[in-house]
Amino acid sequence: MGWTIIAVGFLTWFVVVLFFTPRIDYKVSQPIRPDSDEFLHVIQSTCQATIHFHNTIEILTNGAQFYPAMRDAIRAAEASVNMEAYIFRRGDAAAMIIDAMVERARAGVEVRLTLDAVGSAFMLGAPLRRLRDAGCQVNFYQTMTWYRFHRLNNRTHRELLVVDGRVAFTGGAGIADQWMKPYRGRPAWRDTMTRFEGPVVAALQGVFAENWLECCGEILAAPRHWPALNNDGTSEAMVVKSSPSDRATASRVVFQMLIEGAVSGIDVQTPYFLPDRSLRRALIRAARRGVRVRVIVPGKYTDQLLVRLASRRMYRELLEGGVCLYEYRPAMTHVKALVVDDVWAVVGTTNVDNRSFEHNDEVNVAVRETAVTGRLRRDFESDLAASDEITLEQWGKRPALEKLIEPVCWILERQQ
Repeated sequence: MGWTIIAVGFLTWFVVVLFFTPRIDYKVSQPIRPDSDEFLHVIQSTCQATIHFHNTIEILTNGAQFYPAMRDAIRAAEASVNMEAYIFRRGDAAAMIIDAMVERARAGVEVRLTLDAVGSAFMLGAPLRRLRDAGCQVNFYQTMTWYRFHRLNNRTHRELLVVDGRVAFTGGAGIADQWMKPYRGRPAWRDTMTRFEGPVVAALQGVFAENWLECCGEILAAPRHWPALNNDGTSEAMVVKSSPSDRATASRVVFQMLIEGAVSGIDVQTPYFLPDRSLRRALIRAARRGVRVRVIVPGKYTDQLLVRLASRRMYRELLEGGVCLYEYRPAMTHVKALVVDDVWAVVGTTNVDNRSFEHNDEVNVAVRETAVTGRLRRDFESDLAASDEITLEQWGKRPALEKLIEPVCWILERQQ
């Protein structure tokens, strides 16, 4: 009887903590224009991050562009290949990357992978053996062990590749076939990755080193991992990493400050759109002060139907507040990008949901350069042309089944 009471009590506590932890109501004490020197100073200080100058940044649209670019970077490696991934799933895309890693490892290049134990669970077996047999070091983040049970909900959601400490990639895509080609009868996913050269790469290498250290205890201290980085690029970039060790994550601070300070435009692309109350209110305040606020989310092609229903549950408040909502038609869109006033762009792995802002390890890069924001804007406009705008009238006519399910979807607002 005693053990039963203890077990019931523990499960009750776990459910309460999991689903009912009070949210943080974010607010900015004073909005600051994103194009000001004051904004740059404050954002670096509050996020404990540094703006890096003279970077070269390339936006890569969809798997047909970014997988070959990542493979070619790995093939050119001379010293090290470091990858951290939430999703690394066997298939043609994985085979492409593994082939390049195995070849480089056999040539003496150090190859390290940190894979999430949940998101990359299907990497067990032949693909994992092939990597390890070639000399690649592979560790899994947050494996299911008794002493990690309290961190079960913490995953690494980072998608990051650093080659020779000189070239880096990050963005929304993992390594799996749905980003590469039509998959299970559905079109290939729409997504964006970003390639970096220049001083910002050292900061991205540091992000990889953080969870590698946690997984195996190795401190990456050799000079070959931290080469001098001189570049003549024109982009200013700041790495914003987040971890749930502190629920008030740096990524959320960046999103909140940019949205609260926006003057002319806010464009958001996200596969999972579950903004909490304070972020919804910030978007609505922006729209009401004359800022054009546009959000592109998945339409009928989605890998998380219940999340989409939970998201659509919020549409009335946002639409009535002046936020423009669009659902992408051609495929599942997995793009994670924020562009504000054509001054700042944020690219990386963070979704607009509580899981990214409070539970996951994430990595983003905030970029200040018109060439980059302009390229992302062109991609946004192209995606907008392939999306359906949602109106209040349309939303009111959504299917009866959707309306019936909506009340139980609230729980995802805290977990997804």
